[in-house]
Amino acid sequence: MGAPRELPPIGSYVEVIQGRDAGLVAVVVAHEGDRFLRIADGDVRRVEKPKKKNVAHIRRIHRMADVVAQKLAEGGRVTNADLRHAVRMLIEAQTANGEEREQGGT
Repeated sequence: MGAPRELPPIGSYVEVIQGRDAGLVAVVVAHEGDRFLRIADGDVRRVEKPKKKNVAHIRRIHRMADVVAQKLAEGGRVTNADLRHAVRMLIEAQTANGEEREQGGT
């Protein structure tokens, strides 16, 4: 077995690469142990019931959802609208940079 993967920081963007939500872009809202994290996008996966994902089943996008990260660090409440807005801004920025991508998930 390889070395354990490092958990992405809370507030960072990730893309699900395995499972029912493959292709879904979401934000890390919590860590659970040393292998799992909780992710939500505010639409398919709501903040009230974030998806538990193994770190091996996600791809980290090296960007942060700064507003979400700041609210979570301060112990504030993050809304689904905050998450939807953050994901939309990332996708628009990627599209503007020519990194065409398609939002997935069920």
